[in-house]
Parts: sequence; C-alpha cells; structure tokens
Amino acid sequence: MMTSSKPKTLDRIDLTILDALQKNGRISNSTLAQHVNLSASPCLERVKRLEQEGYIERYGAFLNASKLNCGMTAFIQVTLDRTTADIFNKFRAQVIEIKEVAECHMVVGGFDYLLKLRFENMDAYRLLLGNIVELPGVSQTHTYVVMEHVKRYSGVPIFD
Repeated sequence: MMTSSKPKTLDRIDLTILDALQKNGRISNSTLAQHVNLSASPCLERVKRLEQEGYIERYGAFLNASKLNCGMTAFIQVTLDRTTADIFNKFRAQVIEIKEVAECHMVVGGFDYLLKLRFENMDAYRLLLGNIVELPGVSQTHTYVVMEHVKRYSGVPIFD
C-alpha cells in the first residue's frame, strides 16, 4: 500500500536492495543485509519503506512455460477500426479475460495494441487468434511467432 507522503530520494543502498530483490525475491533479509552492508533491522526497514512507497509492487516466481504447456510465444499487433474511448474500454475489458494474453500494451505508432501471447502449439494459437479477431473494434492483426528467446525479462535496469 502506497503512502501519500512524498517518497524519499533513493540512495545507493536502496538501489542495491531493489536490484538484489528483483534478481532473487526469496533472498533472506540477513543475506540481503550482508549484501548491502547493513544490519538486519535497518535493511528490513528499508525494504518495508520501498514496498510502502510503491518501488516494490509484488514478489513472484518465474515459471518454466514449456513444462506448463505454454512453450510457444507470439506477439500480435492489433489495429482497431476506430479509436474511441468506448472501443478502447471494451477491447481492454475483454482482452484481460483471455488467459493466454500474457501482456497487453496500448502503443503509439502504426497500430493500437501489442499483445504477448503464451500457448502450447499452433492449433492452440489458431483458436486464440480466432478469439482475438472477434474482440470489439479489431480490424487487423499481424502476428510474430518467437523462434528463440534471446533475452528474457531481466528486471528494471537500476542506474546509480
């Protein structure tokens, strides 16, 4: 939960804590404290402050998609037939209900949305595409199937 007070400026220790936590969210507080050269109590206070101020949104695990029958990834560019608030809202409300849509971003440029999909195989993709083209306002899609993951999500870059 974020507080209404103005967040403190992040110092080198805060940035090091954030970097360490995004690399390993299960790191113990004592190990983290050693890593940033603090005792355990002040380190925990900093982590709690970073959570309260919204720098840390949540903790999670990275799962093996192939083992969970979602080993294929594709990106779909979606162009809407008109760009009105009503169509944006209807599209948004329905696309978030499609579990295979891992990410959906409204973008500026030659199309309106970029979707990242996770699915098992091309048959599953074909059914999924059928659902996406039926979403409100969709006039055109372009799909890019991922052949190789060269670099996957590695967190937010931390700059000193």
